[in-house]
Amino acid sequence: MDAREVALKIINDVVNNNAYANIALAREINRQKLSDQDRRFITELVYGTIKAKATLDWMISFYINRPIDKIAPVILNILRIGMYQMFFLSKIPVSAACNQAVELTKKYGHLGTVKFVNAVLRNAGRTPEKIVYPDKQKQIVKFLALTYFHPEWLVSRWVKRLGAEGAEELCRINNMTPLLCLRTNTLKNTRDELLTILEGEGFIAEPSTWTPEGIVCHSSPALSTLKSLHEGLFQIQDESSMLVAHVLGSQPGEFIIDACAAPGGKSTHIGALMQNKGHILSIDIHEHKLALIQENAQRLGISIIETALLNATTIGSQYLGKADRVLVDAPCSGLGVLRRKADSRWRKEESMLQELPILQKAILHSAADCVKVGGILVYSTCTTEPEENQAVVESFLHDRQDFVLQKTSSFLPALGHDADMVQLWPHIDHVDGFFIARLTRVNIGD
Repeated sequence: MDAREVALKIINDVVNNNAYANIALAREINRQKLSDQDRRFITELVYGTIKAKATLDWMISFYINRPIDKIAPVILNILRIGMYQMFFLSKIPVSAACNQAVELTKKYGHLGTVKFVNAVLRNAGRTPEKIVYPDKQKQIVKFLALTYFHPEWLVSRWVKRLGAEGAEELCRINNMTPLLCLRTNTLKNTRDELLTILEGEGFIAEPSTWTPEGIVCHSSPALSTLKSLHEGLFQIQDESSMLVAHVLGSQPGEFIIDACAAPGGKSTHIGALMQNKGHILSIDIHEHKLALIQENAQRLGISIIETALLNATTIGSQYLGKADRVLVDAPCSGLGVLRRKADSRWRKEESMLQELPILQKAILHSAADCVKVGGILVYSTCTTEPEENQAVVESFLHDRQDFVLQKTSSFLPALGHDADMVQLWPHIDHVDGFFIARLTRVNIGD
């Protein structure tokens, strides 16, 4: 199967069947016998076309005389792939993009659609000046949304909070492929030892400046083939995500609850920092996700993690005052990690920012009941929006006089500034967008 046809198959699955891009891509690429060059090209076509879908549709509209939703879904996806190559991949000749789109249409359409696709793409190639972007000064939100492939509602929020320049930079960074980050499994090796091993396996990598276990990879071989991964010498985890376990500050011998634990990156990090001594209860509401935690723990050689199929909104009554420390890495909109999932930005709706805090507060209140007096509660998310972050913590503190906010930044020396609650941004801090707040339980009778 030709690389473009493989890409079309994946894009059809994502756009028309609501499949997840990363899963559909991995499944189809593993099914086909492909060269490394074809794998890279397919990945670029799939992720690029899906990210730019709304912009591509807007561009196509300049060359058709019918509503875009009247075009058959598979034909529209062929047009999107063709337009993406023509306007966003400089190394692909316009003629090649047009010809291959026509060949695909012959297979998936009929004579009329073949003529239609050929006419649209040839016209676009001859008269690109027909596409006129909104004026940046007068229509900044629409300009940024179309230029950087983001939903308008989200761009509008960021322009209001960050200003036009800040919003533009954030959108730009979200379209860049993030570097692979690894967390050294300190139960099995040191970071320096791991760096030497990785170099021998073909990595180009350097130590993270954010955490003592972190490694940032500038180039890497296929991870599935690596002996170091299978031997549990490292865990794939972004730098900002690694910070959470350090803020929690768990000590050997303690009882820790990770209230929303799957797939287990933070649980296993906590276990390593505890030197595999103590007890970690890692809970989730999805049984298949608990299996991922167990698999990671076993690979990394961590034996103190117990998994349980429990609802985080009700654990307070089951573990009342039992835990030394509790982590709530809450379900969230994920708006801080859009660069990691091509289709994620189009699955988000602004209504989530009113709905999710209800769940987040319920989990936080229940988890708080598990904390001993003098114990620690950490709330974190991988989003940038205040409704899910600062507002949740402030609401909780208003309701719970038995908890006080600690200066979270004091547990993160690499941060370089004081902050009661820490908000990291991809365009400022060059890590995933993450929020962390650390609270301690006090005896209100004192």
